[in-house]
Amino acid sequence: MNRSAFVLAVVVLASGLGPVGRVPAVEESAVLLAAGDVASCDGRGDTVTGRLLRRRAGTVALLGDGAYRSGSHRDYARCYDPTWGAVKHRTRPAPGNHDYNTPGAAGYFGYFGAAAGEDRSGYYSYDLGAWHIVALNSNCGEVGGCGPESPQERWLRADLAAHPAACTLAYWHHARFSSGTEHGSTDEVAPLWQALDDAGAEIVLSGHEHNYERFAPQDADGNPDPVRGIRQFVVGTGGAERYELGTPLPNSEARGRSLGVLKLVLRPDRYEWRFVAGAGSGFTDSGAGSCH
Repeated sequence: MNRSAFVLAVVVLASGLGPVGRVPAVEESAVLLAAGDVASCDGRGDTVTGRLLRRRAGTVALLGDGAYRSGSHRDYARCYDPTWGAVKHRTRPAPGNHDYNTPGAAGYFGYFGAAAGEDRSGYYSYDLGAWHIVALNSNCGEVGGCGPESPQERWLRADLAAHPAACTLAYWHHARFSSGTEHGSTDEVAPLWQALDDAGAEIVLSGHEHNYERFAPQDADGNPDPVRGIRQFVVGTGGAERYELGTPLPNSEARGRSLGVLKLVLRPDRYEWRFVAGAGSGFTDSGAGSCH
């Protein structure tokens, strides 16, 4: 071996590249930061969670009810924009019931523009790292229903068929399952869950109940399914007043009432989660799961 070849071999081995021309694979991952039920000009909870978001990189999933009480243009400008507005450029929202207190959710769609979907239906999808992400509209009466063969359910099944990713996550406002005492579980969105379950989705995120709850993987009827079930997180902890939790539902694994955001690290074949609470809270929840 001549001197030049020897030097090259030493550099390659020292760099960890291995045999010449072979570069080790870099694992692609992405971060999703999620919470709903955020901003009111009567409170400062959104200041706490907005600070958490500004300090962390990642795409922000707003799980509905960004601005109280009516989701108007004024509510978003005066209450939401001064805090969560700092991460608007990386926010992908879903609409909540309070957004429709303004007809057509005009304040919500006007504030977020194309980031909320192109046609103001409130449902759309995008890819994040290796994952396929679907944002849905659980205000079923505003979009022709959520049942089988409804426009949204047909769109969802077509979208999932067109994006057969190894890992899929969906989010919307009204929680399919909740141990909360204010709203509880929402049966109306079960067909959306079923479509996701049929496609092998991993995670559903929701808000509406102003608390935090994590469920074990389960099917659309709440039956445990550790092999193909969907894990749900309720993250209604974005800043609004918190609600009480009642008797835990059978598959509920963790519950809390702290302000905070859920951080998900999405890897090509698995994910990790951590609830990041505001300063002064002792509540935490973390773990990991695999894609189906």
